[in-house]
Amino acid sequence: MTKLDLTVSGPDLTEALVNIASVSGTEEKLADKVEKALSAYPHLKVFRHGNTVVARTDLGRDERVVLAGHLDTVPLNDNLPARRADGLIHGLGACDMKGGVAVALRLAATLAEPNRDITYVFYDCEEIEAERNGLFKLTRSNPELLEGVFAVVMEPSNAVVEAGCQGTMRIEVTTRGERAHSARSWMGVNAIHGAGEVLARLGAYEPRRVPIDGLEYREGLNAVAITGGIAGNVVPDACTVTINYRFAPNRSEAEAEAHLRSVFEGFDVVVTDSAPGGLPGLERPAAAAFLRVVGGEPQPKFGWTDVARFTLLGVPAVNYGPGDPLYAHKQDEFVPEAEIALCEQRLRTWLTSRA
Repeated sequence: MTKLDLTVSGPDLTEALVNIASVSGTEEKLADKVEKALSAYPHLKVFRHGNTVVARTDLGRDERVVLAGHLDTVPLNDNLPARRADGLIHGLGACDMKGGVAVALRLAATLAEPNRDITYVFYDCEEIEAERNGLFKLTRSNPELLEGVFAVVMEPSNAVVEAGCQGTMRIEVTTRGERAHSARSWMGVNAIHGAGEVLARLGAYEPRRVPIDGLEYREGLNAVAITGGIAGNVVPDACTVTINYRFAPNRSEAEAEAHLRSVFEGFDVVVTDSAPGGLPGLERPAAAAFLRVVGGEPQPKFGWTDVARFTLLGVPAVNYGPGDPLYAHKQDEFVPEAEIALCEQRLRTWLTSRA
């Protein structure tokens, strides 16, 4: 097995990682290489859980922080091997998120005496169903390995801090009617017509804007699908509107569900999917020190990421990594080499500064 060299430059390491295919569910080869490479450094204690690799310093520092990144990618789309041109690295997973993983691997290898103890987590199956997510599994099996005062998830963020994340909940609101022949429609009740009230409530809904730690999280409530109908000559007896709610991280899943049931009172509401938001925790000393080094204006994260899993453990977290998230999962995804270097330099300063 060819050794993964963590001493090469961040861009070179990114290219090497991209060229090790690791579509969700097939990360074993890459996890093996990561585990073997990290095990060569005596300042790290390395643990393996499935295809998730955890490496930790244990220096007795006053604080511990966590750097986390997923090893998997979405399926291949004729975008391997990696290609470099004009300061960009193109290829499957370059943006999401092997550039960020390269940064964390290089830090793990080279920071033998950081100012805080560090836990590095490289996990599998982030891009697919939640129950297979390696970080989720670790929260169930070994939550003590994820303890810390602050966490950085190396998701692509244009090298800008995106703090916390919104929660997400998907519901199905179903209207009921009575079937009838469409030629004698007065003998039935049209459930699709009944869904008009559901859509009217959505149209009149005013989403909250919620300030947290100086950031404004904008909620959203939207119909994303509608199903109904039996045949071209039948008045339908059921219609279901699928609705996605993106809620600010200061609202729990239970509170989000109660809110949705209030909005759609009188209708049959079923929750089909839910994930909590993640609080930014920017007031924490470790987070404040991180922001001083990174600079710029932190932004709220409107999508959902694994920072929420840290929030459930009481660990505030932010997203910070190289690459434009708008290119994640695209065939032409890429990561700028300069952003890889910049993210590494800033994180290194944060983790070595004595100020």
